Amino acid sequence: MKISTKGRYGLTVVVVLGAKYGEGPVPLRQIAEEQSLSEAYLEQLIPPLRNHGIVKSVRGAYGGYMLAKPPEEITSGDVIRVLEGPIQPIEGLDDTDIPQYKLWKSIADAVREVLDTTTIADLVKSNKESTMDSYMFYI
Repeated sequence: MKISTKGRYGLTVVVVLGAKYGEGPVPLRQIAEEQSLSEAYLEQLIPPLRNHGIVKSVRGAYGGYMLAKPPEEITSGDVIRVLEGPIQPIEGLDDTDIPQYKLWKSIADAVREVLDTTTIADLVKSNKESTMDSYMFYI
């Protein structure tokens, strides 16, 4: 399964919002600048995420976006499905007559398992740990 820019950038937005969960709304412009992404492109990703209850918007001068529920309750699979559609390695996976059906189904199940057990909180934690690992301390 190939994840497009839409899925990657959308997941990036949700992870950034997960890292700032509880701190109030985050302007999309700030996320775009911090992550070196196109704000116009990110604006296209927000409506489906909002419509599916993953993010919510706050209007006004201090408005922006925030997660609609805690990062522990949102999986990466939730985000990918909203932006990419069903998780399938090939088209027509429902056709059990193809000779490699068991192989393709096993691959799809493995991908689903990883995406559905990896929460946004897990990704935030992993990101913080990898950032900490990159610092070198001298005494």
